[in-house]
Amino acid sequence: MTASLAMLPALALPALVIVAAVKDVTSFRIPNWISLALAAAFVPAALIAALPPATLGLHLGVGVAALIVGMGLFALRWIGGGDAKLFAAAALWLGWPALTTFLLATALAGGALSLAILGMRNPALRPMVLMGPRWVMRLAEPEEGIPYGVAIAVGALAAFPHSPFLAVL
Repeated sequence: MTASLAMLPALALPALVIVAAVKDVTSFRIPNWISLALAAAFVPAALIAALPPATLGLHLGVGVAALIVGMGLFALRWIGGGDAKLFAAAALWLGWPALTTFLLATALAGGALSLAILGMRNPALRPMVLMGPRWVMRLAEPEEGIPYGVAIAVGALAAFPHSPFLAVL
C-alpha cells in the first residue's frame, strides 16, 4: 500500500498533461489549475524520488528557463498563455536529462498537429469535418489557433521515461 501511495506524485505528470491536451483540443484553453497542480506535485515527487540538491536545482533552472521561453513565444503570439505555463511545468518535471527529447518530440508533434488541422481546414475536407462534434468543427475554423497543449503533452509523455521519476514507478 505504501509503495502505491509513493507512486501517485510521479504519475501526476503523465495524468495532468493528458488532461491538459484533452481540455486544449476540446476548448482551446488549458486551465491554470493544471499547471499549478503539476508544479505543486513536483515537490513531493522530487522528495520521493530522492533527487539530489544539484539535480533539483537543475530541474528548477530548466523550469524557469522554459517559462521565460514560453512567455516570449506567448508575446509573439505563437502559443497561448496556457501552453506557455504547461510547457514550463512539464519542463520542471523533466529537467535536463529529458529536455532534448521533450523539445524534439514537442516540435515534431506540433508540426504534425498543425498539418492535420490545416488539412481539416482545407475547403475540400471542411464539409466532412463540419458533420462532427462541435469541438471538431471548431478545430476546422480557419480563424482558430492550434491547440499546442496537445503537442506539449506528446513531448512530455515521450520524455517522461528519461526523467528520474520513472524509477519510482
